[in-house]
Amino acid sequence: MNKEIINNAIETSDDYLDSLRNRNLNVYYFGELIDEPIDHPIIRPSINAVAKTYDLATENPEIATAISPFTNKRINRFLHIAQSPYDVVMQNKMQRRLGQLTGTCFQRCVGMDALNSLFSVTYEIDAKYSSTYHEKFKNFIAMVQNGGFVIGGAMTDVKGDRSLAPHQQDDPDLYVHITKRTEAGVFISGAKAHQTGCLNSHWMIVMPTIRLGEKDKEYAIVGAIPTDAEGITYIYGRQSCDTRSLDEGDIDVGNAKYAGQEAMVIFDNVFIPNEKIFMNGEYDFAAMLVERFTCYHRRSYVCKSGVGDVLIGAAAAAAEYNGVEKASHIKDKLTEMTHLNETIYATGIAASYQSHATASGAYICDDMLANVCKHHVTKFTYEIGRLAQDIGGGLVATLPSQKDFDHPEIGILLKKYLKGRKEIPTENRVRILRLIENMTLGRNAVGYLTESMHGAGSPQAQRIQIAREMQIDFKKALALELSGIKNTNTDKLTDDITDYFARVFSPPEV
Repeated sequence: MNKEIINNAIETSDDYLDSLRNRNLNVYYFGELIDEPIDHPIIRPSINAVAKTYDLATENPEIATAISPFTNKRINRFLHIAQSPYDVVMQNKMQRRLGQLTGTCFQRCVGMDALNSLFSVTYEIDAKYSSTYHEKFKNFIAMVQNGGFVIGGAMTDVKGDRSLAPHQQDDPDLYVHITKRTEAGVFISGAKAHQTGCLNSHWMIVMPTIRLGEKDKEYAIVGAIPTDAEGITYIYGRQSCDTRSLDEGDIDVGNAKYAGQEAMVIFDNVFIPNEKIFMNGEYDFAAMLVERFTCYHRRSYVCKSGVGDVLIGAAAAAAEYNGVEKASHIKDKLTEMTHLNETIYATGIAASYQSHATASGAYICDDMLANVCKHHVTKFTYEIGRLAQDIGGGLVATLPSQKDFDHPEIGILLKKYLKGRKEIPTENRVRILRLIENMTLGRNAVGYLTESMHGAGSPQAQRIQIAREMQIDFKKALALELSGIKNTNTDKLTDDITDYFARVFSPPEV
């Protein structure tokens, strides 16, 4: 990170932007090495989205900040370890608001969920092995909180042949692994894919991505690495319509200010010092870490309800500009979009309200409801997007370019023939249709649709977890009891009842 400000806390969006300069990142885009990512017109909108998380903390500290128990200072909520159900709920409220303000992925949820999941997992590793990971992790947390840094969570390996375990791959680098151990630390190689906001982070926490066995011990590594560490190469991912950011004008891009970011991160013998290592061969805790991270992260997808608010508003504006806002079928479609959007938010925030304490004292959301939330997101965002396109009409996908509108001859014709309601400027109609295109077909469809499908695990991953926790024996017992049938499966039922009542019927904590 920028060495000039490393000793000063990053508190404002201007501080954040300054911190990203002069880092000498090894970033490739379109086959070219990028000199200064912050000044690249395609990359900059994703940086603006992260900067907005600092603006919100300044403008609305109740939503976006908290008092740290480690530093006793007010910090950005994205760096806070949840101390109560209230803290977990406020994460969701912050996420929805930022979705409303940016209309895209603001990239900090991964880091927040990584910090919270690792806090509890390192505690439990230490309890079993008498290691010192938890204390080191608390020191790391205090450091990043004092610095106001952005944390990236690097979990998704490229995976190679999915039918094989990490140690069985022909190429060991298809999962991030330890290549060398020294007295001072370890070196790692491999690659992480789809890394949200990685260039826009100051630190990256590398984590395993799947359950590991004893032969996968070298893959059981968790550590914190500065994003400008030696040996890291970033290859920036393409997004639909991304080169529109290179065009003159701001209309065709749809959302000129904000966008998401994904990149592949390649590690070539990158060093992690001992004090930044939080798992080192404890393969038996990899599954716990993945499950806790995905529990937090799947309910974090309530951010899509904030983005959905923007898309619903765009569809409503398009209907008004077209002069059809009073049509019954338009009202019904907007109602359906709202119903689906609020269902996403309801399940996510319900998961947070039903949070419980881990052994470490940090709170984690309800796993069943978190998975239900994410499973809704894999479907409902697509239907909301479809309805927005339905309301917007065919022009969502066929509008001429801004250069055509600016042309001295054909521009006059376009403004005449693409006029909607007479009191609405044609440009306003074009801008709102471009926003719908941006969110459902263009650049920010990555964050709203594809990320909703595959982020934090694809749909089948949620179905597996829902099946694990659906406590079918308990539900069968309810039916057997009411129908007068004697239940012979009482041993397992006792455990099911205990777990179910603890999860669903415990009184809410204040």
